[in-house]
Amino acid sequence: MAPSPTGSPHVGLVRTALFNWAFARHHGGTFVFRIEDTDVARNTQESYDGLLDLFGWLGLDWDEGPGVGGPYGPYRQSERGDLYRDALARLTEAGYTYPCYCTNDEVVARHQASGSKRQGYDRFCRTLTPEQVNAFEAEGRSAVTRFTMPDGAIVFDDLVRGQVKFDSRDVPDYALARANGDPLYPLVNPVDDALMEITHVLRGEDLLSSTPRQIPLYAALAEVGIGSGSPAFGHLPYVMGQGNKKLSKRDPEADALGYRRSGFIPEGLLNYLALLGWAISGDRDIFSLDEMVEAFDIKDVNPNPARFDLKKADAINTSQMRLLPLEEISHRVLPFLQEARVVSDPVTDADARLLELAMPLIAERINKLAEAPDMLGFLFVNEADFVLDEADAAKLLDEAGLEVVQAAYDAVTPLEVWSTDAIQAALQQALVEQRGLKPRVAFGAVRVAITGRRISPPLFESMELLGRERSLSRLQSALG
Repeated sequence: MAPSPTGSPHVGLVRTALFNWAFARHHGGTFVFRIEDTDVARNTQESYDGLLDLFGWLGLDWDEGPGVGGPYGPYRQSERGDLYRDALARLTEAGYTYPCYCTNDEVVARHQASGSKRQGYDRFCRTLTPEQVNAFEAEGRSAVTRFTMPDGAIVFDDLVRGQVKFDSRDVPDYALARANGDPLYPLVNPVDDALMEITHVLRGEDLLSSTPRQIPLYAALAEVGIGSGSPAFGHLPYVMGQGNKKLSKRDPEADALGYRRSGFIPEGLLNYLALLGWAISGDRDIFSLDEMVEAFDIKDVNPNPARFDLKKADAINTSQMRLLPLEEISHRVLPFLQEARVVSDPVTDADARLLELAMPLIAERINKLAEAPDMLGFLFVNEADFVLDEADAAKLLDEAGLEVVQAAYDAVTPLEVWSTDAIQAALQQALVEQRGLKPRVAFGAVRVAITGRRISPPLFESMELLGRERSLSRLQSALG
C-alpha cells in the first residue's frame, strides 16, 4: 500500500488499504506500507501526518513501513533516491532506455501530420543517430529518459479480473526520469516492489493502464539484478458517487478523515468499505475485521464499480456501535465531549461520575459519537450558560406548550423523592391522565424546557440526573 501524502485521504484509498491488509493477514503475509512522496511540489507534512493518524485510528497496522521499519527501508520514496538512480543507471547501461529530446508540441505536430490515432509518445527518439543527438544537445535541449517497450502482447492474470491482454503497440515508451534526473512514478514503484520483494499488489482500477507499462520494466529490472520479476496484481473496482460518476476527492463523501470527525467508529467505516466490492456472504452485512480476515478471498471481489451509499454507511456504523460495550462507548465519546467543551480535559471526577450515569441513556440513541455533545450537553452546562434551541422552543414552547410546562412544574414541585419513577408518575398523572394529552404532546414541551432540545435522552431519567433544584429552575426559566 503506497499512498501519496497529498490532500485529504480518499475513502477509496482506505478501501484499497483494507483489502491489502485483509489479504496479507488472511495468508499470513507481510503488509507493507510505504509513502509515495517524490512529488515534492504536492506533498505536505500535514497530509503525511494525517495519513499515519488515519491508519492508526483505523487499526490497519503495517508490518513494514514508517514508524515500524523493516529489512527493506527506508519506506519513504523521498529517502530512496540513490536506489532509483542506481536502477536507472543499470537499465541504461543494459540498453533498456534511451534519451528523448522531443517537446510535447513536436509530438502533437507529428501525430497530426501523420494522421495517427495512437495516443502518447511516437518513439521518435528511439532511433536517433549520433549526429541528431549532437544537434539536439547543441540547441541546448535536455533529455528525459524513456523506457523501450518490447514488441508483442502483454498478458497477465489479474487477481480480480482474470486474464488481461494489451498490445504493446498501444503502450507508448514512457518516461522513467525527468530531464534533471529526478525519478518518476513509473520507475520508482516497480523498483520499490522489486527491492522490497513485494509479491502481491492490490490497487485501484485507475492504475490498470499502468500495468502493461510496468510488467516489462519488472522483467528488465530482474535482468539487471534487481528483483525477480513482476508481482501479482489485482485491480479493485471504482468507488462510484452520485450520477454514475467516480467518487471524486471533491465529493464530501470521499473525505476519509471526515468520517472520524463526524463520529464514525473504525469498525463501522471499515465494515462498510469492505462491502464496496466484496461480501462475507450473500445475506450478511455486519462482521468484524477478524471475521473478514478469516473469510477474505481476492477471487470473491467483484470487478464491477461499487456505489458509495452514505445512508448505508451510517446504518452499518450504527449497527457496529450497538455491538460495543457501554464502557467502550463512554471511552470513545469522551474526546468528542472534551472537544466540544462539554467536559474538561482532563475530566473532573464529578463529571466522570455523571457521564457514567448518563451514557446508558444515550448509548442506544446515538448513531455517531459526535452526536453525544448535543445529547448530553444540558447535563454538564453551567445554568448561566444554558440556552434553549431557538427552533425547538419556537415550535413547542408556544402558549399551549407553556401551559404544559406550568402543569409539569406544579406536578413535580411537591415530590418528596426525586427519582425517575416518581417524576414519571407525577407527570403522567398531571399531563396525560388529567389533561388527556398524548405523551408526545405532553412531554415534548417539558423536554425542551429541561434539555433545551426536542431530541434528548429519556426525559424522566434526565430530570433525575439533573436534580430537583436545576430541573425546577429550568422549568421556571422557560415560563419566563
